[in-house]
Amino acid sequence: MASVYFPAPRRQHLPQYSSASVLPSAVQEKMSRRTSQTRAWFVPVVMPIPGVRTRVLRLWVLNPQRLHQSSISRFGYKRGSFLLLLAFLSLVLTTWALAKRFGTEDKKWPAPFMDPSTLVFKREDLQKIWLWEIDSGHYPSRRKLPEGVGLRTTPTNPALPPNSTPLPPPRYRQSHAIISTTTTGTGPRRVYLDIQAQPPNVAFPPRPVPGSVADLDLVMDNCDFSEKKYVRDCLEMLRVGAGLDNAKRVRRGNLDEWKYIYLEQARNDTDKHSLASRELPSTITTMQEASDPDSGLPRVFHMFWTGPFTDKPYLALMSFLFTQNTALHTRDAPVGCRPQFWLWINPGPAAAVPNPTALKDMFDELRANPWASPFLHPRFEDVIQFKLWNTTEQLDGVPELKDEWRKRETLFNSGGHIINVPSKKADESTSSVNSASSSGTEDDMINRTGSKSSSSYDRLSVILSDMARFILCHRFGGIYLDADTIFLRDWEELWGWKGAFAYRWSRLEKYNTAVLHLNKGSALGTFLFRTALKNDLDFHPMTVSRYTKDAHLEGLLLRLPDALFDSAWLNTEYYQRDRPPQPFFTDFGEFFDTPSQSRFFKGAFSYHFHNYWWKPFDPARNWPDLGARFFEGERTARLALKREQDGTSPLELDEDKLSDDQRDLDWATRERPNMYGEWLLW
Repeated sequence: MASVYFPAPRRQHLPQYSSASVLPSAVQEKMSRRTSQTRAWFVPVVMPIPGVRTRVLRLWVLNPQRLHQSSISRFGYKRGSFLLLLAFLSLVLTTWALAKRFGTEDKKWPAPFMDPSTLVFKREDLQKIWLWEIDSGHYPSRRKLPEGVGLRTTPTNPALPPNSTPLPPPRYRQSHAIISTTTTGTGPRRVYLDIQAQPPNVAFPPRPVPGSVADLDLVMDNCDFSEKKYVRDCLEMLRVGAGLDNAKRVRRGNLDEWKYIYLEQARNDTDKHSLASRELPSTITTMQEASDPDSGLPRVFHMFWTGPFTDKPYLALMSFLFTQNTALHTRDAPVGCRPQFWLWINPGPAAAVPNPTALKDMFDELRANPWASPFLHPRFEDVIQFKLWNTTEQLDGVPELKDEWRKRETLFNSGGHIINVPSKKADESTSSVNSASSSGTEDDMINRTGSKSSSSYDRLSVILSDMARFILCHRFGGIYLDADTIFLRDWEELWGWKGAFAYRWSRLEKYNTAVLHLNKGSALGTFLFRTALKNDLDFHPMTVSRYTKDAHLEGLLLRLPDALFDSAWLNTEYYQRDRPPQPFFTDFGEFFDTPSQSRFFKGAFSYHFHNYWWKPFDPARNWPDLGARFFEGERTARLALKREQDGTSPLELDEDKLSDDQRDLDWATRERPNMYGEWLLW
């Protein structure tokens, strides 16, 4: 209402918003946008790109407001906030654990994510095991002792030479309260050898000097994958240091750093270290007395095989004769210690109970087998022995197991994967190869005798062999090798190293026991059996790695670089392909594709082709070709192969044609000198 005193206001022509207007107010529009943002699970975050002013980087991240609102609406304010905080902490811990495992040099999971401890012995017991092994001469290494053992005194070491550096004054020496990580050498001095083939004798490399020793500390320094050492460089060091590069050495600088083979100077009896009788843990009641490293135990190579004899153990035995110093090239008494090859055969399924005639049946089958019969020749009786594997007898022969192994539900435990074999099935099985049943998947697995294809893998025999290698080395001493291994050079220098060893599982700091050396009746062996007994008899290499790591005993079982025994492994897993060793394998199956044999991983001690039991070395000539002396066995194998290929049963063989004589492994066929130029005398 307008009057004289209150004039009507002038119209400003401002827009009028009614409650029924379709356009929202500014406040409503702002609240609407805020609500839409909080409802979205992901929101954009804009980040500038360094060096590019006209472009930005838009990232979509999880919306914390939406996540918080969702947790509150679902669980309430307090409980929802607590669960959200717990989820955030879990995310942080998981990220930290992954960073520790894959982003650090140790490549280890943090403590909360590690496997449970396998430790059985107390620290005092572990100290006694260490002292027993050192006193026995089984620790010829300069590497430091683990601090976790907690030794308060410095033990004397008969396997190391005396320290050439003088001791510091008493006031600068460590007190007895400080943990000792070194040993005092009291053994013979070492003379490192310069081994070379001298003209005109350069056609073959020289045999290792009897009694020579490989300094595996120097090998570790030049070959350890953890120190970014290449397999290719390691093989050159092994080759040059052992004189295997006869007349093919490239001139280079001073090679003293590659002299890793030494001889020990003779000691007088008065200076010889007398082994002290160490007190052992109360749980180790069957330990033998500390053995002298010079006791002259036979050098035995062990190998385990299941089922019929094939070309795979044949190749292993041929490579043994081709490389090792068996003294079959002379009628004189062998110089040094002659190695022996013990092939342990389990003729039936892994869970089978041997029948009373198993030994006779085994030798009858070996005589009729063209791959095995040549090695039954009397000339090889001192170096090659076939032995029947009996699981019950072997387990009863281990003092640490004989009273307790029968209480276990099963013997087949591999990395925690347990396979139970019904006792009825085991009793019904026999040691005959023909006892395999095909009544189902479980029966097939239980009754398999060897791996005939990738789909019919004999898992039980593999698990049994994991345990067998420790039993054989502990009972008889020596070195165990998997049956898919071939020798590449003389092992004289490795026999000289008195410590136990296996080798590395490719890039991982774990053991692979395809090559395993243990001293007979050692404290380390007793530790492994007592620990495995408390862990359901698990002898898988990964589990054995946990045993030694938890007990600080990794130093007693040296983990050698895989370059010595498995040179192609890293390449098959896409490592070191920028400078690979020769031949360059990207898969283990390529070994069967006729590789060049002249420079085949020259310097390595052996080669491991990782299974492939079902793949023949030469599909066209898959028979033993050893000349007229063993022609009957060759004839049997050739007729069987022709019958398999043609589906016919020929009565006689056609005349050989030179065009068909393609010998892939010529060193394993007919007669020729061995690796060191020695001819076998019949």
